[in-house]
Amino acid sequence: MWIISFWIFPVISACMWLAMLLAMLGNWAVIGTPHYSTMEEGQTIAYISDIGARGLKPLFVAGSVITVVFLDLSFIAERWLRHAGQLVSNKGVFDKTCACLSIFFSIAGALGLILLSIFDTWRHSRLHEGFLVMFLVGYLISAIFICAEYLRLGIFYRSQHRVLFASFVIKLTFIIVEVALAIAFGVLGRKGASQRNTAAVLEWVIAFIFTGYILSFVVDLLPSVRTRRRVPQGEKRTEMGMANAPPVAQPDVTLEEPVTTDSAGPNANYYRGARV
Repeated sequence: MWIISFWIFPVISACMWLAMLLAMLGNWAVIGTPHYSTMEEGQTIAYISDIGARGLKPLFVAGSVITVVFLDLSFIAERWLRHAGQLVSNKGVFDKTCACLSIFFSIAGALGLILLSIFDTWRHSRLHEGFLVMFLVGYLISAIFICAEYLRLGIFYRSQHRVLFASFVIKLTFIIVEVALAIAFGVLGRKGASQRNTAAVLEWVIAFIFTGYILSFVVDLLPSVRTRRRVPQGEKRTEMGMANAPPVAQPDVTLEEPVTTDSAGPNANYYRGARV
């Protein structure tokens, strides 16, 4: 059934992340865009962390936990489905290693987001910045390893499953864009109050783009779904292999005939009920 399939994990993760961001931004705007004590003089646009450190901290913590738990379940589900044959299987040690490392670094990134939401920028500014780096670096490295895995799979299955290469392109685009924005965010954030508003805007943009990265896993997990009209990606690969296999030679069958029909009486010219 479509509703109880692994592709629902990234959907839940993305919806939770997007809803949290919109709720935090909307609440800050509705209450009159206040200037928090964690904001510098002259800064008019709040960081996500500035809003999350105040009255919406429970939402920030809960939303972050739900987001990364279901996102990491998407990583684990992708690996399990390849192992179980519902998605096309890995072809060697290299891509299996990349898959495992992507899970490891996604867990590290998840811990970074959970901890930065708990250790907020108001009370624990140093720890908060460190966990922010852990979150960004963890998921970026994870994305690099999963790109390497999908590039190898896309090359091997390029004629049968182009969705693998499409997923690789989506994730590679995410890496390039997010790295560029993260560098700009870091540089502008250290140039003083004059650039703080620009840095805050970039932080919100980075967060919203992360939603698209989460949803890219729907593209990866959806081919594992079985319906009346289609079979899972892995089983389809098996059926195609069987269809292209050379036909099995059938053994020659010969009827054993009597050496002579002498003294056969009225049953002469018949053998095993058939006329010969």
